[in-house]
Amino acid sequence: MIAVAGAGAMAGIVDREKTAQDATVTADFQHVLMQEVMSTELLRIKVLIGTAAVLGVMVWIIYFIDPEAMMRVWHGNLKPSYLYSVIVPFILFEWWVHGAITRHMRQGRDLPVVRRYIGALIETSMPTVALAIHIDNMGSVAALGFVAPLIYFIFIITSTLRLDFWLSTFTGFVAAAELFWMAMYYHRSGSVDPEPVLFYHAARSVIILVCGMLAGAVGMQLRRQFGASIMAATARDRITNLFGQHVSPQVVERLMTEGASTHSDIRHVAVMFVDFRSFTATARTRSPQEVVDRLDGAFAVLVDILDRHGGIVNKFLGDGFLALFGAPFESKDSAQHAVAAAREMLEANERANKATSWPLRIGIGIHIGEVVAGNIGSPRRKEYTVIGDTVNFASRLEALNKDFNSQLLISSAVREALGDGCGEAVSHGEVAVRGYDRPMTVWELG
Repeated sequence: MIAVAGAGAMAGIVDREKTAQDATVTADFQHVLMQEVMSTELLRIKVLIGTAAVLGVMVWIIYFIDPEAMMRVWHGNLKPSYLYSVIVPFILFEWWVHGAITRHMRQGRDLPVVRRYIGALIETSMPTVALAIHIDNMGSVAALGFVAPLIYFIFIITSTLRLDFWLSTFTGFVAAAELFWMAMYYHRSGSVDPEPVLFYHAARSVIILVCGMLAGAVGMQLRRQFGASIMAATARDRITNLFGQHVSPQVVERLMTEGASTHSDIRHVAVMFVDFRSFTATARTRSPQEVVDRLDGAFAVLVDILDRHGGIVNKFLGDGFLALFGAPFESKDSAQHAVAAAREMLEANERANKATSWPLRIGIGIHIGEVVAGNIGSPRRKEYTVIGDTVNFASRLEALNKDFNSQLLISSAVREALGDGCGEAVSHGEVAVRGYDRPMTVWELG
């Protein structure tokens, strides 16, 4: 009963820990997505400011190059100040919005939804003001057929960068409603048919509304793709934090696709300890940069071999490292893979020694057995590791290489797991091992 209760309590703790981790991942994802959405919003504002500035410059250029043509279009009523009374306030408003979003990003806060809709209403109404000026100076027929109604599409297209379907739809609705209202409110005084054609203007407004909805659909799809990319990056960062940056990209991808358990459990693994013998003594005569470069070069070769044999480096230990076979992914042939990797590492090291003035000698110890594997650490920082007697004995085996002047020692458990595929193995008999009450049988592989 006590054991069952204890197991239930442990399961509850694991479930709570998983829930807390999932909540943390979700919160991190939402925060990063919020930052990404606000970044695209800043890009949208810069595009609008740049477009307004270009339009303002073009008006001046055309006015000075061919003022007569401009006068004919505007019926002699053109004054650039009319347009700049719209362009300049618009640029100032967008610049203010840009500053507000930047402040919220620095504070790690999202822009309130209400402010987003108010901003969309204000900026989408700017073409309506420009259209009113055109109508007053050109007449309703000429103005409604000129460029002012097309400016609405600039806001609809750039609303895609809001990555919000409803905001883009709202932008299209405001543009459609205001254009329809302007067309119905203004009409040609004294014309044969002074009343505007309802169907004509309604159809045009419907097209603008549909364009807003399409822009929203595109923005929503972009948001989903951003979300998928951020979620993948968040998961990749979480795996890297747990297993270390030295885990190969292939292992990371497999962890993401297969979702191997990282909770504490009992695993049957092969544990390998690798150490460069007498490295500290020889490093005393070298510069710090030489020491780092030599270790980096040696580790690069050895870790690449581990990757090919399905092992992972669990942690670097100064001038050595701890490697695992059978965790976090289960493997029935972990002993075979570990020994094959060890033999290839010795061969690769011998080749490397012939090409350098600083030869290194490797000591390797391999043991196989049950370990406790999982996320271990504080609530703020956890890492995937293994603990247990199997780990301790593998470390002791590696240290015995110094006594036997050997490079690869294995335990009887590994010897039995290899069977006939062991190759040349020399028994050192029962050896006193530090930390153990009785002697243990040690085998050396060539």
